[in-house]
Amino acid sequence: MRLYVAVAVSTFRRYTAYRAATAAGVFTNIVFGFIVAYAYMALWHERPNLGGYGREQALTFVWISQALAAAMALLGGGFQEELQERIRTGEIAIDLSRPVDMQLWWLACDLGRAVFHLLSRGVVPLAVGALAFRLALPQSPLMWLAFLLSALLGAVVSFALRYLVALSSFWLLDGAGVNMVNGLLTMFFSGMLLPLTVFPGAFGETARLLPWAAVLQTPADVLLGRHHGSGLGRALLFQAGWVLVLLSAGRAMQLRATQRTVVQGG
Repeated sequence: MRLYVAVAVSTFRRYTAYRAATAAGVFTNIVFGFIVAYAYMALWHERPNLGGYGREQALTFVWISQALAAAMALLGGGFQEELQERIRTGEIAIDLSRPVDMQLWWLACDLGRAVFHLLSRGVVPLAVGALAFRLALPQSPLMWLAFLLSALLGAVVSFALRYLVALSSFWLLDGAGVNMVNGLLTMFFSGMLLPLTVFPGAFGETARLLPWAAVLQTPADVLLGRHHGSGLGRALLFQAGWVLVLLSAGRAMQLRATQRTVVQGG
């Protein structure tokens, strides 16, 4: 376990070297936060209690989304394309020969990246949003701790989904198509465009049960205080369930892929 902690810490430190890129990312998140916030204000002016959110809750959802966007890789980034390239070039054979668990190695890398982005590109946009708008942020430290736990589970779900997408490169000549499909699904079904609670009927219920909901919608609702007591426990179990299912699927897919590996190009 020490090895994977060291990998996560090393990845965190590596990202600290890209200060200009981090500053640009923070600025981008803030700009998009204001754009989406004013769009939400216009929408909630017409529908004051849309999706069960009041105006303050809706604006809080906007800034939580911006705070988590980079950490959860909602717009791409992270290990996915690097792993796909290693599979394409055959360098994955080196990874498989190492005395480490490949899935845990990449998970540690991605968690190190996620923690860095949460601290660097998460705290500042949320603070700016809190200064510019009246947000419904909790006062209780326990709610913040519950949110951090939910965000951690969401980050693992995000990793597990992207790991499955990356492993598809063992069978595909080009991963661009599946990356695009995954990106669209993530943007829509995570709640990044609109909270999933605004979608009515069976479609909305189904969307809230999909794994992408565990990435953003659930952590946001935890911070907004929409889950209490046993409801909070069920929300965390929902995320933990998808962590177990998706990591197990990734493990099975990895085993199937590495039983007969063919390197593209030779």
